[in-house]
Amino acid sequence: KVYIEKNGKTVLSHITFENNHHLLYIIQKILSPTRRHVDEMTPFTDVSLPDGSRVNIIIPPVSLDGPVVTIRKFLKEFSRIEDLVAVGTLTKNMADLLLASIKAKLNIIFSGATGSGKTTTLNILSSYISPEERIVTIEDTAELRLNQEHVVRLEAKVGNIEGKGEISIRDLFKNSLRMRPSRIILGEIRSAEALDMLQAMCSGHNGSLAVLHASSPGDVVSRIETMILTSGINIPMWAIKRQISSSLNLIVQQEQLSDGSRKITHITEIRGLEGDELILQDLFSYDIESTDKEGRITGCWKNNGTTPLFFGRFKKMGIDLSEEIFK
Repeated sequence: KVYIEKNGKTVLSHITFENNHHLLYIIQKILSPTRRHVDEMTPFTDVSLPDGSRVNIIIPPVSLDGPVVTIRKFLKEFSRIEDLVAVGTLTKNMADLLLASIKAKLNIIFSGATGSGKTTTLNILSSYISPEERIVTIEDTAELRLNQEHVVRLEAKVGNIEGKGEISIRDLFKNSLRMRPSRIILGEIRSAEALDMLQAMCSGHNGSLAVLHASSPGDVVSRIETMILTSGINIPMWAIKRQISSSLNLIVQQEQLSDGSRKITHITEIRGLEGDELILQDLFSYDIESTDKEGRITGCWKNNGTTPLFFGRFKKMGIDLSEEIFK
């Protein structure tokens, strides 16, 4: 069975493979140009196709119904922030804020569930980074497609059959700090590299961008705290919260709604600490108003009339953004 997502809905196609052996043959053809492999000892892996599509492969014995291949493709017609505005992912004011934030080298986390479009949004926004800057990207599986000339792309390496030779995202992140990066872009934060990222941001590596799986801006903070606590490094919670408040500026939350549309549902500022609690303030948020009989969702974006604390940074860097967009 081959399922395809069209207009946000998953449908069964007429395409079929002859049998499991046919699909396994295709899997080996996909993997042959890469350093990845699947067998009984390592029955799942992730790879990228030459066009940037992301592939996940999982086979028996962990997949009970035979081999399963999942391919996630990027829409090539999305290359500018105006494209996202045109399809209703965000508003013009939100786009202006995000572009100004990229140019002002704010530290931003893009969060959301799988398939919500956060990597596409990150790809588009990263195209507005100055070509004079040196960008280092660090990923588990290469997904980012940056258009600038001066980009160093690093990819984690899985261990061999004996389990030796693994190079983690954390290893690459530590090495990247010695490569004189203007910006570091983390494909996805999963574990102890969260602490390294925060420390790098605190030590002057501004403009860092990262992707994280979370269901809300509040969950982003909780997940970062949990990742650091479970990393084996003995660090008190108050110190973790202080590092988050002094390093992160914005959380961009993106979701795929039940009608298949993708929306940036929150642009949230981290405003610092109040006692022992981090203060999060939505600058823009999306409210669902109704759902019609066909399942189409109607809603609107709202701003809370709050000017972000980092707004003065725009003026200092000569970035023209009207304060009216927050009112």
